[in-house]
Amino acid sequence: MSILACWSRFTTWRSPTGQPNDNGPSSTVGHQSPSEEEQPVVNPTFEERLEGQYLFEATQLLIDREKHLFGEITEADALKAHEEAVKKLAADYEAIEKRIEQTVQQSLSLSSEEAVSALISAVKAINLEEEQDQLWRQKCRTPPAWRPKKWKEHHDKVLHELVYSRLERPSSPTGGQVNQSSIQTDIQSMGRQLKEDMEWVVEVVKNCYPPEMDICNFYARLYHQTLSVRLKKIADFVLDDKDCSFLLRWVKEFYPGILEKPCLASNINAKALGNLLPYKLLKPLEEQYLSKQQSDLMIFIGRVLDEAKKEWDQGKEPTRDDGCYTSPVAYDVIQLINGIVTSTHITLRDQHKAQKITSNLTDFMQRYKAFHEDIIRQNKPHSKVFIKANLSCVKQFRDFLIMESHLFSKNVRENCLRVLSEMKQSAHTYLLTPVHKILKPHYKKVGTSDWLKKNTFEKLLCSTEEELQELRGLTQSCHQELIGQLQQEMTVEYVRRLLKGEVKLKDKDRQQKAYMTVKENAEKLHELFARMGSKQDWLKEILTKIAEVLKLQDIPAIQTQIVSLGSAYPGLSKKHVSALLKLKTNLSKADRKIVKTTLSDTLKESRADPGTRKFFSKV
Repeated sequence: MSILACWSRFTTWRSPTGQPNDNGPSSTVGHQSPSEEEQPVVNPTFEERLEGQYLFEATQLLIDREKHLFGEITEADALKAHEEAVKKLAADYEAIEKRIEQTVQQSLSLSSEEAVSALISAVKAINLEEEQDQLWRQKCRTPPAWRPKKWKEHHDKVLHELVYSRLERPSSPTGGQVNQSSIQTDIQSMGRQLKEDMEWVVEVVKNCYPPEMDICNFYARLYHQTLSVRLKKIADFVLDDKDCSFLLRWVKEFYPGILEKPCLASNINAKALGNLLPYKLLKPLEEQYLSKQQSDLMIFIGRVLDEAKKEWDQGKEPTRDDGCYTSPVAYDVIQLINGIVTSTHITLRDQHKAQKITSNLTDFMQRYKAFHEDIIRQNKPHSKVFIKANLSCVKQFRDFLIMESHLFSKNVRENCLRVLSEMKQSAHTYLLTPVHKILKPHYKKVGTSDWLKKNTFEKLLCSTEEELQELRGLTQSCHQELIGQLQQEMTVEYVRRLLKGEVKLKDKDRQQKAYMTVKENAEKLHELFARMGSKQDWLKEILTKIAEVLKLQDIPAIQTQIVSLGSAYPGLSKKHVSALLKLKTNLSKADRKIVKTTLSDTLKESRADPGTRKFFSKV
């Protein structure tokens, strides 16, 4: 039978006057013949209504009797003439109060439609009695001894006791709770009971109450307050790390998660409930929890690094993935950091506090850097491949720190990025130093007379291409950065050698020859590195601008070209310009001074773009 069907049962009752109302069920049901309709209606007695769980109708009957005894005649006459009736009414009130209390006590375990309809009737009876109490307060007469009844107040007390008993003795789980302490089992059992009961309230009990009683929020407050008292007692204990973590996660994560479920969130004002535990109890729990999480993180990522050191000591080479040397260090550490910090953020619901987990990450990076430098220092046969694998890790760590910056404080992020930059630079230096050593004899010929007489630059390019093969085994992004740095260092060395001034460009023809040589060298160097994956296109532009200076004969044109070069690369100094112009021996000292002054004036008036690439400061 549905709840609506139960309500329909009430609408067939008739009042003592014979008029239809909702005070009780009719004594006849179904289709009636005309002769049956003419028979008098028999109204159920109080006892019948009570027995049939028609509590609202039974209450209405008692109120009608009360009005008759205490309303139509004087109080003295009523007590004298109807003493037995008054006693009987008082006894009936006690009986129905007991029955209503029993019905309310079963609110969270309604097992049938009849039980649901009984609760609906009980709630209507309670509200009816509240109205009767109010009417008596407005009368200037002495009320009956049982007034005010305060059934609503008693109803609230019964529910409070009901909720307390539900959390004091929660139902046992169907399966065993393995590896849980008694505290964890207690908290989890209470939480499960709360969840089940509140879902029942929303799905079933809510329909038994009028909206103005706001029964869902009332139950939510009762459970919240009762649970809070229980958890305060637990929090007062000195808890071990596991119990502390479990309690804190339940208070800050699981409990709010229950209230945020769609079926509950739409019926409960969770924000009005406040916190389960006061700040003075939460703070030490959070501190203990954060300390444990931080300690666990450092232990776990330390083990990852120790495993990498072990493989290095044993002489094992890093694994290769698609031809690239890789190391699991970055991936494993990133997973641990992301997992622990994210879970902490979810638990504490505070990003700033969660960031404390990584406050010692700089120490780990320093340890990683020391291991990295030890590999370089020992320079074993497998050092290079280990460094190539480390470069991949450095790139992964940098990307992680930048893209997931919310996991770290600004200070930790900046310090870690600085350490990683140092690791990257030391790795590049270690891998490129042997290359420069091979290329040094070819560097020496740049800017000499031989450099103009014959194409010595081709030998430099051939040797460079051979050495680039030794730099394979890096991931694409790391390889691109490494050969990009090699291209920049070679360009710096080229310019440095050129500005040493060994070659003298006495006339226009030799200056034209130098222009063609530098321009051709710039194009071929760019072509080689572009083919190898470098993206440093701007380096070609520097050599091209220098070549233009060597070709130009008109002082204003030279001034314009120098200003253009200095504006694009503010590191260009007077010394650089002086060394470049001295190659053109047909320029007077006065002409060189004019050009240098123009550059100085221009640089003073303009502000360097922070994003400008540095070049001449390295020459």
